[in-house]
Amino acid sequence: MSRRSGILEFAVLGLLREAPMHGYELRKRLNTSLGIFRAFSYGTLYPCLKTLVASGWLIEEPGSAPEDALAASIAGRRAKIVYRLTAEGKEHFEELLSHTGPDTWEDEHFAARFAFFGQTEREVRMRVLEGRRSRLEERLEKMRASLARTRERLDDYTLELQRHGMESVEREVRWLNELIESERAGRDQRSGPATGSAQQDHTSGETGGLPRHRDSTRPDPSEDTAN
Repeated sequence: MSRRSGILEFAVLGLLREAPMHGYELRKRLNTSLGIFRAFSYGTLYPCLKTLVASGWLIEEPGSAPEDALAASIAGRRAKIVYRLTAEGKEHFEELLSHTGPDTWEDEHFAARFAFFGQTEREVRMRVLEGRRSRLEERLEKMRASLARTRERLDDYTLELQRHGMESVEREVRWLNELIESERAGRDQRSGPATGSAQQDHTSGETGGLPRHRDSTRPDPSEDTAN
């Protein structure tokens, strides 16, 4: 499985965990909610869905509106197929949500993971955010070193392009710092004497870690910040 197909399967499972959908709805949600899939087609989505069905993670059901199925039959068209997450599919998605390895820090995978942070446990969110920040700090250090070595050989436009790339990475690092500090503050608040705070701290879907006021210029996590 390629990295991109793995990200697509993860996103499809996550969206179907929210509600069953047919292919058109899925494609629309992937395009509008997850910017990393703006340029993919049905030719990419449907093989993915077939793979997930064959794995037992999804099941196919006829559309819920009988009149729609009847109209499709009269017109000689196939009724829309609705895809529903199975119990095994939900368990598999939750396993994927718990992963915090280096692949979750990469540009496209991180964007997909971030889109489902509302369903992710706080400690997992923290590890992914800290890993992403570490990866970008390494990238930034290499970019600065490269710029220092080649500055005298670059024309003004190439130099400006490299500076722009560095500024994009620096901006995302600042955004990650805000998120991490907010997650820590939320965790500290819930680890106090209040009743049930320990249980709340490990609840999936808790969004209390988001900063109240965020810079409107923060980067889109789906944006590839550097080549």
